[in-house]
Amino acid sequence: MFNYDTMTEALTGLKQRGYTIDFNLDADCLRCPKTPLALKPDEFEITEVYRFEGDSDPADEGVVFAIESHHGDKGVLVNGFGVSSDALDDKMVEKLKFRHL
Repeated sequence: MFNYDTMTEALTGLKQRGYTIDFNLDADCLRCPKTPLALKPDEFEITEVYRFEGDSDPADEGVVFAIESHHGDKGVLVNGFGVSSDALDDKMVEKLKFRHL
């Protein structure tokens, strides 16, 4: 796994490595707003996770997920810490859980 100091660095590095799709989180899938691509939890894997605390800049707080579909589509999902699981399907909540390493 790579080491990034900021969310911007992570997004730039992932993009350079082919993670070019920007995903949005829907209740039961990840959706690309620019294409018809929508991935259910069983159609993708989270390949990398980067968490940023934003010590000097609160705008740099959140989690960056590197996502790869089973068909080879690669992109990122940026999420804040305060996402309510009430709005998400149980399978999506389970998929987006991550462990502190």
